[in-house]
Amino acid sequence: MLRGFVLGLAGWELLLKHTAPNALYNSSARYDAPKCDEDTRVEVTGEIMAWIEDREGPQRLLCMTGAAGSGKSALQQTASIKCSKCNILAAAFFFSATDPSRNIIETVIPTIAYQLGRRNPTLKQQIKGVVEDEPLIFAQSLEAQIVALIVDPLGHLRDMGINVDSFPYAILIDGLDECKGEDRQAELLTAISRCLLAEDLPFRIFIASRPEWAIRTALEPGGHLREMAYHIQLSDNYDASADMRRYLQRRFEDIGLRIRDSKWFNEGDIETLVRAASGQFIYVATIYKYISERRASPTERLKIVLTWTPHVEQIARPFEALDVLYTNILLAAKNAYEAVDSHHGRDFLLLFRSYHINMRGYDIYSVGRSVSVSPFSVYWLGLEARAEESLISDLRSLVVLEGGVGPGEFSSLRLYHKSFSDFLEDASRAKDLFVSEARVYTHIAKCFMQCITDCRLDFESVPDKWEELPLPESARRALEKAVELLPFFLSRASVALDDEVADFTQNGGWRKIDVLFLLLWTQMHWTNGRFKGWIASLRQFTNNLKDRKPEVATVIGDFVEQWNREFKEW
Repeated sequence: MLRGFVLGLAGWELLLKHTAPNALYNSSARYDAPKCDEDTRVEVTGEIMAWIEDREGPQRLLCMTGAAGSGKSALQQTASIKCSKCNILAAAFFFSATDPSRNIIETVIPTIAYQLGRRNPTLKQQIKGVVEDEPLIFAQSLEAQIVALIVDPLGHLRDMGINVDSFPYAILIDGLDECKGEDRQAELLTAISRCLLAEDLPFRIFIASRPEWAIRTALEPGGHLREMAYHIQLSDNYDASADMRRYLQRRFEDIGLRIRDSKWFNEGDIETLVRAASGQFIYVATIYKYISERRASPTERLKIVLTWTPHVEQIARPFEALDVLYTNILLAAKNAYEAVDSHHGRDFLLLFRSYHINMRGYDIYSVGRSVSVSPFSVYWLGLEARAEESLISDLRSLVVLEGGVGPGEFSSLRLYHKSFSDFLEDASRAKDLFVSEARVYTHIAKCFMQCITDCRLDFESVPDKWEELPLPESARRALEKAVELLPFFLSRASVALDDEVADFTQNGGWRKIDVLFLLLWTQMHWTNGRFKGWIASLRQFTNNLKDRKPEVATVIGDFVEQWNREFKEW
């Protein structure tokens, strides 16, 4: 039935039915698409265009990766316009996660073939003939489509004596990460590397993407694109601060002309915004859109951006575009992480927020403490080693794992963009994705109680030295952290923890801490200040618990007073 339908269509018409018009660089669906100002992103734009125009260059594939909002699409749009003006643009395809016609792999090759064919009548006839001979070509693999719709038709033109090297040759693909399915993204990269980079083809191909799994693994040492691709890493190699200053300066001056007030902003305002942008162009671009709305006062909106603190009456949301971006990235990462069998029962947002707070440090007993991510995963959260890697696997455009290459080296997570941290900490922005600090403290307290409860130790015959405890080194370290830090996290936990504390008490948890207390304090060299903070946190928690769980509070209170007496006597 399907074959009967497609046979009734002319080849070119059938090809058009499988294209994505919205993916073209000059599509009406992408009206006013972001592009670089003439005197911004000069260095990186120059590098891109130099690579595209260097037809003798050994690497014919350029991959540009960068954090969300770092300006990849603006650079692709700028390169598309420049290539079009120079008559070297063969094809462009702009993925978009929110557009069903261009967030799938199926439309990519037909759209590229369409653009190639419309530039040369003879090539168009070749492609048209292929589709008429095999109308189900669009149901075949990407490699089969590339060979049938692009490689073979160009080969026939060569056989006819036509110089295909004189054809437009730049193929630009933006937002690979916004294509549905990581396997499909990887399939496209493989198909391109195998079929479109052959020596007898004229193409130079420029692909931009967030550093997500498909392109990241392909470019890593041992990856199939490692040697053949020229790689530009925006977040690492380019400081866009000067460009952002020029961008804001010019646009704020334009606003000044419109409102007839050239002094409505000052240089300090621009510096504040550039610092807050943390190198991400999306921040200043979004802020400008918010400030420049014609029905609003630029002065008042600039004031909101500079001093904005959300409250109940706040209606304006100056970071709405960024919030949509962050929300979509987080939801996709959450769904992917929680779909893995070994992650069953885990709360992705809660875990990631725990790591996020650790980036700045927990103010433990009045001393800020930030822990290397590997110990944090194992000893604080009770997860497997290197759990953080799978947690951030789909957040690479927003977060980077730094350091920790060698054994024992400190590693840490870093957010590319400060506004992402602001988003995570603001309930009015994160909405359903918001995780309060109290929830994090509650979760970590649960983890510590679980560690103590599950400890496989004979508490009736504990040795005199901590290092002689008959436990693996990792278990001893986890137990040490649990006993040391549990009071702090209990004192900041929510009331939702009351039942777990009651169970912990009933199962002898405080008795186990009692056995380990003196050993830990004397051999782990706790200072007087640390001990006083430990006791004070427990007292605070116990006092808060009295009205809700009086019997449990009495048990804990008795231990607290005992430990305080022992400390003074010792």
